[in-house]
Amino acid sequence: MGKPKILIVEDDEAIRKLIYRTLTMEGMLVYQAENGEQGLEMIFNTDFDLVVLDILMDGLSGYDVAKKIRNTNLQLPIIFLSGKKEDQDIIQGLYLGADSYITKPFSPAVLSAQVKSQIKRRIEILNENTDSASLVHGPFRFDLSSYKFYKNDVEIKLSSKEVKLIKFFMENPNQVFTKEQLYESVWNSNEVDNNSIMVYMKYLRNKIEDNPSKPKHIKTVWGIGYQFSI
Repeated sequence: MGKPKILIVEDDEAIRKLIYRTLTMEGMLVYQAENGEQGLEMIFNTDFDLVVLDILMDGLSGYDVAKKIRNTNLQLPIIFLSGKKEDQDIIQGLYLGADSYITKPFSPAVLSAQVKSQIKRRIEILNENTDSASLVHGPFRFDLSSYKFYKNDVEIKLSSKEVKLIKFFMENPNQVFTKEQLYESVWNSNEVDNNSIMVYMKYLRNKIEDNPSKPKHIKTVWGIGYQFSI
């Protein structure tokens, strides 16, 4: 892999230039888009390794851009960079497929570290998928080449974060994990957001369980965490 190609989608020129200088100094190839429409056009015509995405923009918002990206690409890392700081804003951003959410004003050093962390993880995932294979447990199958998930050979549509969660569970069936372990493994963070974990567990149960109110597969182990049972 050559220099990582990063796209900044941000309508504030000063912030774009700051991110450009920060990431360029880290040896990355950095492209710039000043709105969502321009960003999408570039994404569909260039193979980027990561997108830094503002939310509040004229025309297509960052949320709109993320939705369109995730309709066709589950593996492209997205970092939301936004002045929207409420918990619900962050949860919505993560649900729409962001791999990280950084609020403004931000530290260029922290942004750079997040970008490098996501790029490293992307490389690891690509290396894992050099051999086309599937994880199969009970009625479930996770295709490692396409990152698609199936139950009884019927595809279940998942958001990018749900994909990461179910992949982790499929790789570690019948094991009990604390919320801290899940957050570190799936969110790549030591700062646990209990609300986010509960929200995503509910989303997954609604999609894969026959009876989400009485889950047989994604179980809560009270006082400890969660277990994916086959």
